[in-house]
Amino acid sequence: MAVNRSEYLANVLETHRMSHIDKLVQKFRDKRGHIKEALEEHYTSDIYSPLNSGSFGKHTAINIKFDLDIVVPFKRNSFATIEEMYNAVYDFLYEKYENTGLAQVRKQKVSIGVIFKADKDGDQISIDVVPGREISVDSYLDVRDLNIYFNKDTWGFSKGTYMKTNIQSQIDTIKSRDDERKIIRLLKIWKHSNSESYKSFLMELFTLKAFDKSTITGNLWEKTEGVLSYIKDNVTREDFTLKDPGNPSNDLMKNLTWFDRQNLSNKMGNMIDRITENSENIKIYFPVNKDFDTAESYGLKGSTGLSIPKDDQRFG
Repeated sequence: MAVNRSEYLANVLETHRMSHIDKLVQKFRDKRGHIKEALEEHYTSDIYSPLNSGSFGKHTAINIKFDLDIVVPFKRNSFATIEEMYNAVYDFLYEKYENTGLAQVRKQKVSIGVIFKADKDGDQISIDVVPGREISVDSYLDVRDLNIYFNKDTWGFSKGTYMKTNIQSQIDTIKSRDDERKIIRLLKIWKHSNSESYKSFLMELFTLKAFDKSTITGNLWEKTEGVLSYIKDNVTREDFTLKDPGNPSNDLMKNLTWFDRQNLSNKMGNMIDRITENSENIKIYFPVNKDFDTAESYGLKGSTGLSIPKDDQRFG
């Protein structure tokens, strides 16, 4: 029995809903709240209210891989340098959580990870803290611009440098765009399930631009196919850009080599071809979360004849 691709993808999204793991999510929220309170108590008037960001802030989280992010907006005169700010927040969190045996605290690319010890249920809670400093005195509440520090060479930036970003603008850009968020979640499921290294933020920006610059209509599969086709056709264009809504001078395409671009185009094309040839192949690229799969109709369960592409075809 052939798979109804649109109904299947709807079920994929349903099985990856965060509501299935409410109890675990609440544990994350509790730890995030604890960290926010600690930061506000320690830094008092040196910071503005910490901001929830990342996939939770954008409503694009999936339940197979997630963490919670906090952006801590510091006032311009709180630290002499961006590096000093980053290291000070790390030192505070290390003293608060690692020295007391509550968590491991580590420096990451632009964030500081707080990885709490597994609880009695075996759950390990991870919170990423991103310190940022406003660009000019008293400007944050009006424009929400922040400078963030790079602790490692990454995304085309060198360790020790900093970049302007606007987390609130990134969140606002995706607000109320329900169709886009569905496709973004599906691409994150593809990325995670197929061990792809492309950044989730890159997939997010591709999706938003596809809807803005192309005609993406129809049912859920047709919209997904439209985005995949847009990526396939445009990622290898030399003049193609993907501007960060939080900093228009930050073009994410500059971080991709020509091989990366061609490889991604091939993967999108192969995915479309394989799913068009045999609707069963959609299960390879967009698997359900079996822990929460209850669908029993529309050819979603019990189907046979799964056509697995050869290794050299599956990933371009």
